[in-house]
Amino acid sequence: MIDPKAIDDLAKRFVEALPPGFRQFQADMEKNFHAALQATFSKLELVTREEFEVQQGVLARTRAKLEELEKQMADLEIKIAGGSKRRKAAEKPTEPESDE
Repeated sequence: MIDPKAIDDLAKRFVEALPPGFRQFQADMEKNFHAALQATFSKLELVTREEFEVQQGVLARTRAKLEELEKQMADLEIKIAGGSKRRKAAEKPTEPESDE
């Protein structure tokens, strides 16, 4: 989930952006912003950068494996196609020569 320190920092930046007249309410506003941000982020089902990078690595390995399997399939298809052509050539009847 989201790092609580990041939420605190974000709430603090919102409060600091308020005009000076509102700064007297800074502590209260900071708590309110923090609660609102926490609720919003929890609804978004966000992941941490670390979790994202782990999944990115899994995806890269899966993609590499898929490409490897696709290459193997293509090689096998070529072998199968080549084998069937040779069999057809061997099975092809020869025409008798005419004595004309």
